[in-house]
Amino acid sequence: MKYLNIIFLITFITASGCDVLNQDPQTAISEDNAIRDLKSANAALNGLYSQLQSNDYYGSNFQIISDVTSDISQSVGTWDFYREMDTYVTSPGNLENRNLWSQAYAAVNHANNIITDVQNLDEISQENKDQILGEAYFIRALAFFDLTRTFGGVPGEAGTMGVPLPTEPSRQIDESSFPERASIEASYNQVKSDLQAAESRLSGFDSPNRVSGAAVQALFSRYYLYTQDFDLAEQYATDVIGNSNFELVENFADIFIDENTSEAIFELAYNTTDANDIRFWYYPSSGGGRGDIAIHDEYAEMVTSRSDDERGALIAFDDNVGVYYPTKYQKSGSDDNIQILRLAELYLNRAEARARQQTPNLTGALSDLNEIRNRAGLQDTTGTGVDEPEEVLQAIEKERGIEFIEEGHRWHDLVRTGRATTVLTNIDRSNSDPVSLDNPGRLVFPIPSRDIDANDNLDQNEAYQ
Repeated sequence: MKYLNIIFLITFITASGCDVLNQDPQTAISEDNAIRDLKSANAALNGLYSQLQSNDYYGSNFQIISDVTSDISQSVGTWDFYREMDTYVTSPGNLENRNLWSQAYAAVNHANNIITDVQNLDEISQENKDQILGEAYFIRALAFFDLTRTFGGVPGEAGTMGVPLPTEPSRQIDESSFPERASIEASYNQVKSDLQAAESRLSGFDSPNRVSGAAVQALFSRYYLYTQDFDLAEQYATDVIGNSNFELVENFADIFIDENTSEAIFELAYNTTDANDIRFWYYPSSGGGRGDIAIHDEYAEMVTSRSDDERGALIAFDDNVGVYYPTKYQKSGSDDNIQILRLAELYLNRAEARARQQTPNLTGALSDLNEIRNRAGLQDTTGTGVDEPEEVLQAIEKERGIEFIEEGHRWHDLVRTGRATTVLTNIDRSNSDPVSLDNPGRLVFPIPSRDIDANDNLDQNEAYQ
């Protein structure tokens, strides 16, 4: 990534040394690169966005992991690390699992450096300081959120422990370099605290390529679905839906063909010299990709059988190998922008929140659901679901799965709703027997073995001990 060498370059200590939370000391950074004015602070902030852009994070790995561990995608190539995830035998030594953990903590440490240094600068205005700090707090919140729901779990649904929560920059090797795991409650509270810190500093909306007040509201809506505060999930979704900066794009494919559409709330920008890997992993060799990740036949056929559903047009079939693959991200230069938060999610968040409230608002839930169905070319869904909350929730779950193929939602949605072990049963695969997720302990991923070996204070998740 183009900004990685600008400031606070993160290099990880190998397995024979300290664990991944130990970053190079501050003394290893040139004095010329220190954060001491607005220019250097903005350079550091650009570097923080590069941490998200990494192919080990939102450049491809995060989305692939969510898809292959769900019923959407399967590993059909030779990269065994994704095959382990696909067949629910992920090991603590899995490279892609470790890459996600490492890169998310690299983002945390980079944010910690910015938060610590910028708040003490007297040389820049409070307005500029608030903007930089607000963006840094948001990205730290996002990284902690992703780490917690992947490696810690969801309260009451999966997992028993949270994740380490370093909030100070790692600048030397000391006791703080070997943190314990926080509780799962404390981990979600840290995400909330960071989002609140961002919310108090950011407002409005300028560009989807930078964090905004609207992005904070959108992530809060997602967060409150996980913590089951459905009133607040609805409230924050409504705030974004009512924002005049956003509207659903008429043609579904345009969300991905075009850049920074009216639907985009937070979208990572790439170019041909600063590309991502997501197309490479999904596209077959005949299309210039590796072709390791395909859509399950049953799932692809379910989507494409809905003849009026525009989203089926973004699923292709490779005649040479005989598998389906997604084409949302299709630019030959691998410079597609990556969607992190877009308006369709807020409609579906609000639909679910309304259906799950103590007194369900099924009429409102179906109205939101039908906004997404209608945009895709489908008619309203009605029937017995109008009177049955569970049937409405099943309809929302189905649309979320189809809407967010290749966007990193499905696995986490199934886990947080307690549906994973029910849905992920006898999933047909192209190159092996059907697989099932029958061990609830594997609803969370293992802490990488390199970090367990290096840090005696770090406990492994039970299923991987």
